[in-house]
Amino acid sequence: MDGILPAPDALVGKRLDVVVSKMMGISRSAASHLIESGQVTLLGHVSDKSARLGRNDMLEFALENREEEPEPIDHDMPIVYEDDDIVVVDKPIGMAAHASVGWSGPTVLGSLLARGVRITDYGAAGRQGIVSRLDVGTSGLMLVCKSELAYKEMRRQFSEHEVVKTYHAVVQGNLVQNRATIEAPIGRDKVSDFRFTVTPAGKEAITHWDVLERLSEATYVKVNLETGRTHQIRVHFSSIGHPLVGDAMYGANPKLTEITGLKRQWLHAMQLEFKHPRTKMWTTVESNTPNDLRQALEILRHRQSEREKE
Repeated sequence: MDGILPAPDALVGKRLDVVVSKMMGISRSAASHLIESGQVTLLGHVSDKSARLGRNDMLEFALENREEEPEPIDHDMPIVYEDDDIVVVDKPIGMAAHASVGWSGPTVLGSLLARGVRITDYGAAGRQGIVSRLDVGTSGLMLVCKSELAYKEMRRQFSEHEVVKTYHAVVQGNLVQNRATIEAPIGRDKVSDFRFTVTPAGKEAITHWDVLERLSEATYVKVNLETGRTHQIRVHFSSIGHPLVGDAMYGANPKLTEITGLKRQWLHAMQLEFKHPRTKMWTTVESNTPNDLRQALEILRHRQSEREKE
């Protein structure tokens, strides 16, 4: 996208990082990197990512042409459901949903395409077929669309919260209630673009949870998301004083993280339930708990058992 472009009318008044993110179909943090490295500038202005786009502003794109290493392909990523319209994968940790500036690891989309899975062209460039995502450090089920019909219908179902997304998580401490809902808006943290926080200026976010098992130092829960904000489960549980075990970004106890041997937050997308875009049949896809999370849970159970003997 090298060259000089006028300010798009629809983005006038927006922050520069938001403008670049929208125009290029990349994350806001990736857009910030391009601005800070001088690859995207506002002609005649100091190019700060928080600068507001004026109606007569011109944007100059001078993206570096680097010889990039080919994206690594994960040939072992399980495909747990596939037909002519959709494919559901069991995403491992350390894998992004799609390519973005600064990410050099494997992606769900790249690995599917390299393995010969046909994906629809619908969607933003580099994100085609993707209607929902999981964080790099979160494992579990993720749906990608293979047909135009599926993309339009599944995007609608996700946006209208018709898809039932069930996660399992282990949070620190003892949750008082056996079942509850956290309803608190989520937005970007003012201190760091990579973190999110509960803020009145954020977007609506609703998280339902049920206790599966009580442990001496933690609580094992089933979580259903009514909305799908970035880091929603992690932010919401941290906001009530119960961060996910292993989640250093949102306040996890480093000692407990070390004891459990976790290298990431204890969170897994266990089940997806949705109306099939073509047949309209209610469809359920399930996953299993990964080894590292299962081992951490067993360690917590053993520690509880030892405490009960004392």
